[in-house]
Amino acid sequence: MESPIRLSRGDKPEALHRLLTGIESPFKPGDKVGIKIHWGEKGNRSFLNPHYTAEVVRWLLEKGAKPFVFDTTVLYSGGRRTGEDSLKTAAGNGFTESALGCPILIGDGLDGRAVVEIAAGYRHFRTVQVADVIQRADGFVILSHFKGHLGAGFGGAIKNLSMGFASRAHKQRMHADAHPILGRREKCNRCGLCAEICPAKAIQPPSESSPPAFNLKKCIGCAECIALCPKAALKVFWDTDMKVFQERLVETAAAVWRVIGGKSLVVNALVKVTSECDCMPGKHPAIADDVGFLCGTHPVAVDAESIRLIGEAPFDKAHPDVPWRRQFEYARKIGFSEGA
Repeated sequence: MESPIRLSRGDKPEALHRLLTGIESPFKPGDKVGIKIHWGEKGNRSFLNPHYTAEVVRWLLEKGAKPFVFDTTVLYSGGRRTGEDSLKTAAGNGFTESALGCPILIGDGLDGRAVVEIAAGYRHFRTVQVADVIQRADGFVILSHFKGHLGAGFGGAIKNLSMGFASRAHKQRMHADAHPILGRREKCNRCGLCAEICPAKAIQPPSESSPPAFNLKKCIGCAECIALCPKAALKVFWDTDMKVFQERLVETAAAVWRVIGGKSLVVNALVKVTSECDCMPGKHPAIADDVGFLCGTHPVAVDAESIRLIGEAPFDKAHPDVPWRRQFEYARKIGFSEGA
């Protein structure tokens, strides 16, 4: 690539097409190339349109590569907890083999057990457990919908590499210190949704005389109850400094990038920049104007440029208590940056 990061403005697939056709492909004819995406949760209406993924597929096919699209299983209940359910959710959101023009698979297997340990060597993780798809491709395109996020402040390439490649067990390790508390007791209407959706059965349902009760020893820290509370009565309680979660995201992404970085491209879609992650059901409000598509060769640089183009204020306003800047500080500290 002539420059570290390229930008194509616009929100249509044609803008992404212009971006891709203007870069030098790192892939050779015959390479198996995985396109890492998030195809949205069941009931979510803010996910990145499959037309964009199809554009990446077409570009790779034109280069003679053999693309496939993938995501991994998740901690929380809903439409992506198992591989089988996740593929159904993908199809329901328009991500099908016929629509995209390539196979669609689950990176850690239908049962979530196709995983490997890779070296990390950082403060929080000596190793990280990730989907074994990391070993089954000749290269990757990390296609990320850039938007806000409940725990990370923003979600882009760093999060798509960390939570996106991590096994379910390692997702839990990253979330380990995040637990729910009834921080806004006056807002709780005792609907019981939090207890109903908890995958660990760690919440005692409310009664007429008492609010829900939380067993933090059983809690796995997935934060689904916090994200889906209809009255926003729940808040995250961190057993440690909130910055630790940011650091764990960065360490995991850095370990993954160490394996795939020399054979991968990063593409961030700065369109439909919503306040929340595509994991959450419903249609979430846009917090910034559409910008376009960024492509680069390093996830930290592309995420930093995404923040610069959109501005810091929308993310501070959407998630005022989240220390998201720690991701960039910590990436520099551990040498996970452009050219490192």
